[in-house]
Amino acid sequence: MSNTVLKTSRRNFVAHKGRMALSAVAVLLSVAFVCGTLVFTDTMNTTFDKLFAVTNSDVTVSPKSAESGEETPDRGKPEMLAGSVVEQVKKAEGVKSAEGGVVSMAVTVVNAKNENMGSTTGAPTIAGNWSDNELKSMKITSGQAPRGPTEVMVDADTAKKHGLALGDELRTIAITGDIRARITGIAAFTVTNPGAAVVYFDTATAQKSLLGSPDSFTHVNVTAKDGVSDEQLKANIGRAVGADAYKLQTAKEAADANRKDVGAFLNVMKYVMLGFAGIAFLVGIFLIFNTFSMLVAQRTREIGLMRAIGADSGQVLKSVVVEAFLLGVVGSVLGVGAGVGLAVGLMALMGQMGMHLSTDDLTVAWTTPVVGIVLGVIVTVVSAFVPARRAGKVSPMAALRESGGPGDKKAGRVRAVLGLVLTGIGAASLYLAGAAEKASAGSLWLGLGVVLTLIGFIVIGPLLAAGVVRVLSGVVLRPFGSVGRLAERNALRNPRRTGATAAALMIGLALVACLSVVGSSMVASATEELDKSVGADYIVASESGQPVLPQAEQALRATAGLDHVTAYRQLEVRLTAPDGTTEETDLGATDPTYAKDIRRKMTAGEHAAAYGDGSMSVGSLYATKHAIKLGDEMTVAFTGGKTVKLKVTAITSDEGNLDKGMKYISTETARANVPADRMPLPFMMLATAKDGQSDAAAYKSVKAAMGEYPQYVVRNQADYKQALKDQVGQLLNMVYGLLGLAIIVAVLGVVNTLALSVVERTREIGLMRAIGLSRRQLRRMIRLESVVIALFGALLGLGLGMGWGATAQQLLALEGLKVLEIPWPTIIGVFAASAFVGLFAALVPAFRAGRMNVLNAIASE
Repeated sequence: MSNTVLKTSRRNFVAHKGRMALSAVAVLLSVAFVCGTLVFTDTMNTTFDKLFAVTNSDVTVSPKSAESGEETPDRGKPEMLAGSVVEQVKKAEGVKSAEGGVVSMAVTVVNAKNENMGSTTGAPTIAGNWSDNELKSMKITSGQAPRGPTEVMVDADTAKKHGLALGDELRTIAITGDIRARITGIAAFTVTNPGAAVVYFDTATAQKSLLGSPDSFTHVNVTAKDGVSDEQLKANIGRAVGADAYKLQTAKEAADANRKDVGAFLNVMKYVMLGFAGIAFLVGIFLIFNTFSMLVAQRTREIGLMRAIGADSGQVLKSVVVEAFLLGVVGSVLGVGAGVGLAVGLMALMGQMGMHLSTDDLTVAWTTPVVGIVLGVIVTVVSAFVPARRAGKVSPMAALRESGGPGDKKAGRVRAVLGLVLTGIGAASLYLAGAAEKASAGSLWLGLGVVLTLIGFIVIGPLLAAGVVRVLSGVVLRPFGSVGRLAERNALRNPRRTGATAAALMIGLALVACLSVVGSSMVASATEELDKSVGADYIVASESGQPVLPQAEQALRATAGLDHVTAYRQLEVRLTAPDGTTEETDLGATDPTYAKDIRRKMTAGEHAAAYGDGSMSVGSLYATKHAIKLGDEMTVAFTGGKTVKLKVTAITSDEGNLDKGMKYISTETARANVPADRMPLPFMMLATAKDGQSDAAAYKSVKAAMGEYPQYVVRNQADYKQALKDQVGQLLNMVYGLLGLAIIVAVLGVVNTLALSVVERTREIGLMRAIGLSRRQLRRMIRLESVVIALFGALLGLGLGMGWGATAQQLLALEGLKVLEIPWPTIIGVFAASAFVGLFAALVPAFRAGRMNVLNAIASE
């Protein structure tokens, strides 16, 4: 009998292939997003692995204090080691060659028009010396290597992107001053360059101009003699120079360290994208569930006949499950192929943004198609199981009844009660989240509330449909007369189907509404905080995190029309409270004028008192936790500097969000305890115009002063607020784009529901046409039905999302973001757009219904 079940399933699948198509597309899209994400991130890993594999020497010697290949950009210079180390390394057993290397990322490269030549994707700008080790990953394609202080070589990708050619002048801005040089060579990466901008100088120029020390390097590249392993070479060098005096890494260790740093970022990106793929799968579940529910309802008589001739309930269930399995396999296999195409598209998009990924490195691990197909099949079969189980319960007597009969009223009541209970518990959880006193505890209640209210709304959807659709119909459909009333009745005919169709759209729009509320509230809170707390007129900082170089700071301080300029540094310290508790923390070192630039609310003392000799301030939360009061002494161990005792002369309130928890000392106190070569540069400058000075004139002067340094952005308070709004807006747009996949799947669900509904109502449509309903009226009826279902889903989703967003804002209020702002234009716009989504979804089903032959429709069973 199993062969019969398989044949029957195959026949039904082929017979209903048109009705299955949209469900297959939903599976395809979801699987494509998963596989595309995995292929894209695997390809990025392959790209970086190849780069790291060829750029590291057999053994690298670097300063003990240096992190794995990283800068200390807060000081404007990398960690250095003495040039004499190179000679020591050369004497170690097994060393074939050793050469000093210079690498600095605390630089900005500009062209003759003062335009920044750096990456726009966040990749670093790297300046270094041209050496034999660079030949492992670079090849000079035109010109020659730099030979003096007026010559520079640039990578081919940067040259192509910015239209640079041999003979063009570049200015490299470093802490030691500007390096003006003409391009004498262009070198191309022999492996893929993910997007960094690279410039090379000769070794002497790099030492003098990037490090400010003619006899120092940032690392030593060591090559082993034939037959000597990297591990053995590392041990030999350790004995020669002191294993504990320097950081020694084999090529594999260096590559692993770099891979770990990059991998952390790639994993975050991968899991975020997979999260959105999961949302698309969730939405797809409703589409598949609806499809099979309607197919089973339409085939009730057919299934009854199968039961009458001897098929048992298990065989019927298996038949429908096998159909779902076939759907899952077809959709998943196509999805795997589409996923590879999506990954190539993402690589092309990253290329447009400046991150170069080659299709030669396209990586499709064997696990990727397996994961995609297994996931797609499981989701499809699970989605179809309930309709399949319902099909198995069809009795032989059903063959004598009309297909598509009413559902089980008792099951409907149980469903309604369950939905109300889940929604009630979810609402209570959201209330507890909003009332929480700690964000950590509140976030757990928020997560529980979101999950339970979402499930509750999905379960209770059919009950809500009966009431909400009637209300919406009274506003939207009644103006269309009898056609509108027919559309209303069609939408209400099967509340379970309407609820499931709307639920798919509800999920995506709920997330959109929630994030919109959170984003708008964050911007509004930050804007209010700026208005209350920031007294400075202008803020100068780098978008890429570059510190403010001494020459840029000097230019700003020399600007006419300014009352004062404040430098803001951050120091790493080990802080010991009077109760003996020790922790690693940041300490803000600023000029005393910072007390005027930032109006911090005080719990005890005056902010200005923190800038006295031997004084400091702490935040109120820290003070409460450690029972600190004015006059208490703190033991402060400055990283790379002295350990001193400082007196607490001010306690700042942590009610607001600006600089929350920051502890302050004066710049002079920092200089007295930190050696000049360990003193960090400011990461931000604040400036205030003189009284009576025109804001426009002062603003223009500050911008002119910073004109030579394009790495810094000058903003007044209005600019800063707009920048915050733009940053949040860009983030939300990315999220909306990813959520768009779920919304597309939801639209397919509406299309599928309407298409199957038209097939289900073939005879009814024929009769209506026979008694005078025109094609135009029929199409309008189906479009209106689609619109009201879409608006129903939008209403539920937006309402639910605003509730989630408002609760999330209450948690953010505990962190200082106290303003709740509902973005009504966005909410209303999304609701209105949902009507257009409904219209679009109904185009094909309405067109097919209009073309239906009246006599054939009446004769249909």
